[in-house]
Amino acid sequence: MNGSAAKPHLTREHALDLLKQMIRIRQFEAKCAELYTQEKIRGFLHLYDGEEAVAVGVVPVLEKHDRIVATYREHGQALVRGVPMKAVLAEMYGKREGCSRGRGGSMHLFDSATNFCGGNAIVAGGLPLAVGLALADRMRGERNVTACFFGDGAVAEGEFHESLNLAALWGLPVLFVCENNLYAMGTALALTESETDLQCKAACYRMAAEAVDGMDVVAVEAAARRAVQAMRETGKPYFLECRTYRLRAHSMFDAQLYRDKAEVEAWRQKEPIVRLRGWLETNRMIHPAEIEQIYKDVDEEIAEAVAFSEAGTWEPVSDLTRFTYAEPTTRQEAARHD
Repeated sequence: MNGSAAKPHLTREHALDLLKQMIRIRQFEAKCAELYTQEKIRGFLHLYDGEEAVAVGVVPVLEKHDRIVATYREHGQALVRGVPMKAVLAEMYGKREGCSRGRGGSMHLFDSATNFCGGNAIVAGGLPLAVGLALADRMRGERNVTACFFGDGAVAEGEFHESLNLAALWGLPVLFVCENNLYAMGTALALTESETDLQCKAACYRMAAEAVDGMDVVAVEAAARRAVQAMRETGKPYFLECRTYRLRAHSMFDAQLYRDKAEVEAWRQKEPIVRLRGWLETNRMIHPAEIEQIYKDVDEEIAEAVAFSEAGTWEPVSDLTRFTYAEPTTRQEAARHD
């Protein structure tokens, strides 16, 4: 990859696409919150409001053959990666038309067609999986990048340190993307970490590391391009700390008693959609009618996804144990199971 490939091409069309992708995530999740209150979506639901610039800035920089491992707050990454919105919402409904046949729900989206290797409900659980995928690529002689998204809460887990150490020691191309939203569930970062400059922790493992304004989608994309270019050239890991903020609660069950409402409102003034839209308007690069059309197109897609999910089917009880074990592929293997 040449040096020019590491530079974002911020044409008007590209800027509008970045804005639309972030609005698409925001509107989709707003509908999910509504459906959750109607008990159409059950279980846990973790929304991405305020953090959209991270997914939109990082995911499109990856190639189709690269892999993505995410957390339980992964709707945005899945949508940007190309997992159909219908399949994502049907999964959240628990329908068999969902990307995980309704078996995973909101926290366990998976889609092999797009190399979206799953959301993970365990904090830091995705990091060793990403290292394993990268190691498998190395053993097969395949030059892919594995991007792993995780929150600042994962930094307090042993898997974080073990995974970074192994990736650096073995020289594995894992892009560690830390979505630092300042709160691990309900605990402020400063109360759990003696060093809150998280890129410093990665630097201790002798890997390239940098921090970026996670509320600026253009800055995130530029940093992601630098990281991916370096990884393709060296085959080594890279740590990208995206300093962001979630505008909604940790989950739909969170009363948010650990942070002041004024703090949230202050961050709303500099969230990524407001920021990019304001820049486009100030520079006269977008017309109000175009913004209206973006919302109209997104709302139509969401309406179609809702109708698809409502009409979806449930897995039969007889299939309850299906996929629990690998199915025999030959008669001899089948005979051994009889």
